[in-house]
Amino acid sequence: MTDSQRCPWARGALDIAYHDAEWGVPQHDDRVLFEFLILEGAQAGLAWSTILNKRAAYRAAYCGFDPARVAAFGDADRARLLADAGIVRNRLKIDASIGNARAYLAVQAEHGSFDRYLWRWVDDRPLHNVWHAMAEVPARTALSDALSKDLKRRGFRFVGSTICYAYLQAVGVVNDHLQGCPRWTALAGAVQASK
Repeated sequence: MTDSQRCPWARGALDIAYHDAEWGVPQHDDRVLFEFLILEGAQAGLAWSTILNKRAAYRAAYCGFDPARVAAFGDADRARLLADAGIVRNRLKIDASIGNARAYLAVQAEHGSFDRYLWRWVDDRPLHNVWHAMAEVPARTALSDALSKDLKRRGFRFVGSTICYAYLQAVGVVNDHLQGCPRWTALAGAVQASK
């Protein structure tokens, strides 16, 4: 894929690798879904490339994004995270990540998995939007508004509608690759092949 074909937001090496292999790919692994929920919350107000640069440190600091282990974090873990220069050291985001792990486990208990909870919002079928320019891609939608409201009701934090929409894009609930990007066709074609 050439740079001119790829979605224009992917510029650096990490962005390109993420765009080409992960962004928009439907995820059904609860650990991966938890990882992106924490990373998207950490990204609030920052560039996604900042989070990608810190992703390995996040995986180490958050025990491989095991929600049960993160939910058990106490004061010593909070202090450890606040001192970890490899991650975003924001007390509110760190506290939210621990609380979100607990809320995540409650959703898993209620629905059998977070995957079941999340994908029911789109009847288990990814949404393939047709955009031709980045200016057309919304920052939020009615779907992200509804998901945000429900997550907040369940006790999640740092899950505003814009964060939720970025999350839906990241985990492939929504395919927002531009129409001219080969990844849009590859992802839409994968859905057709699975029918």
